[in-house]
Amino acid sequence: MNSLSEAPKAEAITVVLLEDDAPTLWRLQDALTKAGYQVKAAGTLAEARACLAQGAPKVLLTDLQLPDGHGVDLIRETRRRFPDTEIMVISILGDEESVISAITVGATGYLLKDAFPTDIAATVRDLVAGHSPISASIARFIVRRTQSTPEPPPGPALNTTKLTPREIDILWGIAKGFSYAEIASHLGLSRQTVPGHIKNIYRKLEVHTRGEAVFEAVQQGLIKL
Repeated sequence: MNSLSEAPKAEAITVVLLEDDAPTLWRLQDALTKAGYQVKAAGTLAEARACLAQGAPKVLLTDLQLPDGHGVDLIRETRRRFPDTEIMVISILGDEESVISAITVGATGYLLKDAFPTDIAATVRDLVAGHSPISASIARFIVRRTQSTPEPPPGPALNTTKLTPREIDILWGIAKGFSYAEIASHLGLSRQTVPGHIKNIYRKLEVHTRGEAVFEAVQQGLIKL
């Protein structure tokens, strides 16, 4: 995670921030604004949808428990309408159902609210750079869940068997949170070839996000975390 002092001056990265607790919303908005992001703040799902109606943000930061609904619904809508928008959950909820639901419908990051607002602001830059920030306790939880998942019985060949060794290498890089540039450098590829491999991985695993790809890859035994 880059520190704010190390980060270059923020470009025009647009952020829609949804948080119903007013003091928390103010602290997060203040930290994000000071970090150079263009922030549209919302306290309800309706307000967030109004912000999104004005165009796709680069990043959506959303709570889950809201006075007029659940953040998972907004994540699903945003992923469908704006596939290039990065989505990160900021919540007090760290239970299995909340985490898996959010990742499955399109969240690429998940932080618990015990993180400092300045850390969250720095993490947004990691998210935009292609990483998938996840609180340490949640990462451990996902590993435990994966390890406790029984191996599926043998069956007909899945389309995942069509993954090439190179695609498996790239999946591993995605799981480790590396950016496209870092994966390309590590594997000796050009930066431009990585998105093409990832597009093929998404198609073969029938997923749409990095988080979904990692989840499916782990579930199907393609990689181990």
